[in-house]
Amino acid sequence: MGTLSFSASHEPLEPDPVIEAYKQYVDRTLLRENLRRSVEERLANLVELQRLAEEARRGPSEGKRPR
Repeated sequence: MGTLSFSASHEPLEPDPVIEAYKQYVDRTLLRENLRRSVEERLANLVELQRLAEEARRGPSEGKRPR
């Protein structure tokens, strides 16, 4: 299998119009906030999100009852 090679000159890439169009809808403050967290914190948040998604998939009859 071949290896990746990078040129020494770091020429800037032309902006991709599709990416530029989507960027207006991305809240980058949330991305920055998440990147400030440790890997362990991010994984814990992911586990919690997966738990909530599974609970939502099961529906209200099998999930936790409201208090």
